[in-house]
Amino acid sequence: MAVPLQDLDWSLIRAFLAVAQTGSHSGAARSLGVSQPTLGRQIRALERALGGILFERHAKGFALTPFGQALIPAATEMATAVGRFGMIASGHDGALAGSVRITASAFVSCYLLPPILTALNRAHPEITIELTPSDRTENLLFHEADIAIRMYRPKQLDMITRHLGDLPLGLYAHESYLARNGKPKVFDDILTHTVLGYDRDDRILRGFRNAGLAVDRSFFALLCDDQITYWQLVLAGFGIGIGQQAVAERSPGVLRILPEARLPALPVWLTCHEALRHTPRVARVWDGLSKGLARVVS
Repeated sequence: MAVPLQDLDWSLIRAFLAVAQTGSHSGAARSLGVSQPTLGRQIRALERALGGILFERHAKGFALTPFGQALIPAATEMATAVGRFGMIASGHDGALAGSVRITASAFVSCYLLPPILTALNRAHPEITIELTPSDRTENLLFHEADIAIRMYRPKQLDMITRHLGDLPLGLYAHESYLARNGKPKVFDDILTHTVLGYDRDDRILRGFRNAGLAVDRSFFALLCDDQITYWQLVLAGFGIGIGQQAVAERSPGVLRILPEARLPALPVWLTCHEALRHTPRVARVWDGLSKGLARVVS
């Protein structure tokens, strides 16, 4: 027998969506900030309330049953409505003191944001910053963050976005590597050097091919998608890699290689839900991020 919607605990539906999105109880529990046993109890409670099985266990996790799949559109609509409800409520908070959650890539969080957030804290110590370094896309509508720094223009509705500029990229190597191997003078010289590439991300591979160098994965001496680890390898003198100019210029011992090589820049977008944009503390943080990042973009 169907259960009236008003009698369902929203946390159970939220747990259902989290498992559907992550494919596992452990991943869903982490995303919701609850324990795995709690998450499991929530799924079982929802199945009892609805009178059907929502997931089937597989070797790699959980997959939706046909019954569970049929519920996804309605559950997603509910999540969207709850997100909007929370945003509107938060938007009426006129206090300057409080917390603001920022999400940005792990690389930007590590190398660009610390001095910006330090200045922001000195100017507004009454605001607590909650920083989420993450390379996944946090959903602002579901209030996973208040402000996002993206390297692409968000397409979600009800969002205010501002293009702050672009982060120039270049080819770099540590002076210790260049002392051992010499400095390439023309772009084709790079074929005789140790070069770092990305693993599952094929942007560097495509960039070399677009530049006329017919290389494949075997050309790269090391492949790594984690941006912080990748840059640390450049700093260690492993080889030549791609880096953000704003970070490289502050990295001791790192030198620009082949400055005439044209690399695409990374666009920087600041994003916030329109319901929050003009609340006092979010507005202060937005302005602080805008001014701070404006110093490193072109």
